[in-house]
Amino acid sequence: MPLTGAVGTAIAKPLRILILGGTGDAAALAMQLSTLSGITVITSLAGRTQHPSTLAGEVRVGGFGGSNGLVTYLQEQRIDVLIDATHPFAAKMSWNAATAAIALDMPHLMLMRPAWEKVAGDRWLEVESVEAAAKAVPAHLKRLFLTIGRQQLAPFATLTEYWFLMRSIDPPDPSVALPNGKLLLDRGPFTLENEIALLKQYQIDAIVSKNSGGDATYAKIVAARKLALPIFMVQRPAMPEGDRVADVSSAVEWLKRLS
Repeated sequence: MPLTGAVGTAIAKPLRILILGGTGDAAALAMQLSTLSGITVITSLAGRTQHPSTLAGEVRVGGFGGSNGLVTYLQEQRIDVLIDATHPFAAKMSWNAATAAIALDMPHLMLMRPAWEKVAGDRWLEVESVEAAAKAVPAHLKRLFLTIGRQQLAPFATLTEYWFLMRSIDPPDPSVALPNGKLLLDRGPFTLENEIALLKQYQIDAIVSKNSGGDATYAKIVAARKLALPIFMVQRPAMPEGDRVADVSSAVEWLKRLS
């Protein structure tokens, strides 16, 4: 007898699912799967965000100790399915997940939102890393908006002739050298109106952004387009091969086919 959840989705057998989380998509997937009877959902968070959003199901916080540690955890917790819904730039975790899934011959899915695509009016300089972005900033752009998170600000700290507006959810580690400028603590989604006002208020000349995709922070891309500001766009790292979907509903459908 298939197991049916509140939304009418049928799952053929009880499953224990580990979601590698830290994104809005991971939270939405955990919420949907938690409505299914016979499904146990565990979401793992790296612990980098001090005040993560409330998640449905069980939650664990902390690293695994590489792919070998993840294999041990999957075995100890009797996990049936591994879903990688980490940030598109959490490449190390994604590779560890793929390695662990192969080692255990475990069903493995990557839930990865599509990257943003350049459209008419965008002024992007695509770079391969945050370090490359720091090296690419020309002398005439003096005031930059860094929207790359709190962990990769150090490459800009030596650029003392520039001023930086830095935005992150949590404050950076006190031991990390910060660029000259102002730190804003804020969490998306952000509106276009507010992003335009922010760029004007701080007289921003250019933006440095990772190509994270999704809707929550896309307003800054539109704002830059409207204000004709250049963006140093950090491209995504290489990811492992395997089953991949772009949204939560597709992940649920994949799970239904699996069962």
